[in-house]
Amino acid sequence: MAKKRRPQTKAAGPRGASGDIPVVGAREPCPCGSGRRYKACHGREAAHAVTELVQRPFEGLPSECDWVALRELVPAATVRLTLAEGLPEGVPSVTLATVLPMAWPALRRDSGAVLLGLQNDTASGDLSRDLADTLRRALTAEPGTPVAAQRAPGDGPRLQDLLDPKGAFTPTLHEGFEFWLEDAANATGEVAASLERANAAAIPTTRLTGVEAAYWCETPEKNHLRWVMPHPEEKLLDALARLHAAGVSSLGEGTRLVGSFRAHGLTVPVWDLPRGMGAEETEKPAAALAERLGEALASDEPLTAEQRRARGGLTNRQVTLS
Repeated sequence: MAKKRRPQTKAAGPRGASGDIPVVGAREPCPCGSGRRYKACHGREAAHAVTELVQRPFEGLPSECDWVALRELVPAATVRLTLAEGLPEGVPSVTLATVLPMAWPALRRDSGAVLLGLQNDTASGDLSRDLADTLRRALTAEPGTPVAAQRAPGDGPRLQDLLDPKGAFTPTLHEGFEFWLEDAANATGEVAASLERANAAAIPTTRLTGVEAAYWCETPEKNHLRWVMPHPEEKLLDALARLHAAGVSSLGEGTRLVGSFRAHGLTVPVWDLPRGMGAEETEKPAAALAERLGEALASDEPLTAEQRRARGGLTNRQVTLS
C-alpha cells in the first residue's frame, strides 16, 4: 500500500523567474524569497525528488528482465558489463555481481578490476541512479579497496547513461561465491569460513536456456520456476487466467502455477515443481508454455466468467517485492 503524503502548501512569497533554486543549509532562509526555512520550502521538494520511487529502474537496459532476476531471485551470479565510453585506463573489466562480501556496494580489486554489487539497500528511490553513482566511484577507487555506500546526487547519471545499450548482458550463475576472491582455492582462516557460510546459504539456481529470464531453483520442500516477464501486468494476468481456466497453465504433471509477484515494475509468475523435476526437465515444458502464453496474450476477447475467477485467484496470490 502506498504511503500517504502530507499535502504541501505553496509558498506565499515571490519566487525566482527561472525556477532554479540553489541549495542552502536546511535551516537557512529559502532563496526563493518565501521567508520560510529552506527545509520547509524548496528543500522539501528537493528531498522528495531524490526519494521518489522509480518503478522500473532497469527499463531501457539490455535484458531488463534478467536485471530484475539478479536483483531479487538469484543468489550467486556475475555479468560482464560494457561501458558506453569504454573502460578507463587501469580498469581491465567491470563486472556486475549479485552480492559482494560484507554487502559492499562495490569493490576494486588489486588488479584494478571493478565488481559492482546489485543486491544492496539504496539511499534513494532510484536504484539505477544509486548503482551508477557507486560504479563511477568504483572506477576511480584505489585498487584493493571496497566502495562505501552514500547518497547519490539527485541529478547524477543513471545506469542507462553509463552502460552501452548495445552491450551484451549474459548472466553467469555460480554454485557459490568463489568469484569474490581472485584465488578462492587457497583461501584460509576467517576468509575461508565466511565463504563456506555464504555457499551453504545459497539456493541452487539455474537459468533456462530455451526461454528468456526464467530461473529454476531447488528448495528443501520442492523446486520452483520463477519467470520474469516483460509484458504489461494487466495483459499478462489476463493471458495467464485464460490458460489457467483452460487447464493449460502448468508445466506438466505435478506442477502448478501458484501465483506471481511484482518486482521493479515487472511481473514474475511462479510455478511449483516436483522435487524430481530439474532444470533440464523444465526446458521443454517452459518452451511449450511460452507458445501457449503468446497465443493468449494476442487475444482481445473479453474474459469469460470462469477466466475472471481464475484471474481473481491469481491476483489474490500476488505479492509486491519492490
